[in-house]
Amino acid sequence: MNGLHGIIFAYEKEPGLRELVEHRMPASVPFGGRYRIIDFMLSNMQNAGITDVGVVLHGNYQSLLDHLGSGKTWDMSRKYGGLRLLPPFADNRKYQSEEFRGKMEALAGVRSYIEEIRQDYVVLSDSDLIINLPIDDVFEAHLASGADITCVCTPNLGRTENATYFHLDPDGRVAATLCDPHTPEGYQSLEIYILSRELLLRLVDECEAQEKSSFRRDVLLGMGEKLNIRSFIWEGLAAQLRTVKEYYDRSMALLDPNVAGALFCPERPIQAKEDDEASSYIAPESRCVNSFIADGCIVEGMVENSILFPGVRIGRGAQVRNCILFKNVTVSENVTLSHVIADKSVLVRTGGTLIGHENYPLTIARDSVV
Repeated sequence: MNGLHGIIFAYEKEPGLRELVEHRMPASVPFGGRYRIIDFMLSNMQNAGITDVGVVLHGNYQSLLDHLGSGKTWDMSRKYGGLRLLPPFADNRKYQSEEFRGKMEALAGVRSYIEEIRQDYVVLSDSDLIINLPIDDVFEAHLASGADITCVCTPNLGRTENATYFHLDPDGRVAATLCDPHTPEGYQSLEIYILSRELLLRLVDECEAQEKSSFRRDVLLGMGEKLNIRSFIWEGLAAQLRTVKEYYDRSMALLDPNVAGALFCPERPIQAKEDDEASSYIAPESRCVNSFIADGCIVEGMVENSILFPGVRIGRGAQVRNCILFKNVTVSENVTLSHVIADKSVLVRTGGTLIGHENYPLTIARDSVV
């Protein structure tokens, strides 16, 4: 889509994800057996024909850099435009080591990049969203409505912390904006916004001049009366993964064929970086029930209602139920695991037993030996 440019914010930290973000940003947390969370928004943009995307980085982003590479996976490795990584050395603030206080401050740090955008319109998005959204439909609705800003929102997801809710007029215009309300009401923002590049630059300059940093509070709430802000209601699958419990619940929901089919629909494919793993080996005496098993796994025990990423090894006599095992996890012989999330390269030694609960899954940090 030649008229639309993408900007993804991948700098925010999510302490609720605990061990999963000790060595990475939320955008690069593995999901669904072979994906990273940022793959979904990048694929949404690719499917809409967007060829130029900037990813705003800050913090512990090495894992994300390794994953994104040149952007070839999403057909964004190009001589002109394509995928651009915007780490904090592009930040003009005096103290570059500080975390961005909000989206407007992050955009002020990459203002020179925004000035060079070739397209007339920009779609802004967070990186922690699991969704398969037809962005081209959102863009068409934005142009047809004549809105200054179009916000993608969904019926109440139940979140209040770091959440934005809208009260809508019958014609879809945003009548009121609520930030972090005590009680969820109205439609919840998915933090996806479309606006013109000209307006975005004007908002960045105005917020910077007044020491304002938040897009939610200082633009949507503070300038709502001056701007024509309209909604695009998305009633399909959407999930913001900001706690371990949310991550676990949304991951396990993929074992339902209806949920997986809605998210991974063939008309809008989700692309993932290839691992070039060999085919998995499922031993004749093993047992696999209702599970995702990626390439390169060796299963000699029992796996039930679980998600295995590439290179996972399940030893003889091991029992794995309701678990999510990241890349290269080794479960030794006669181990029992239940409601466990194991990060990359975890080793569970012979005969061990680790049992969590569906409301509080046990999370094992990367490279641990237990």
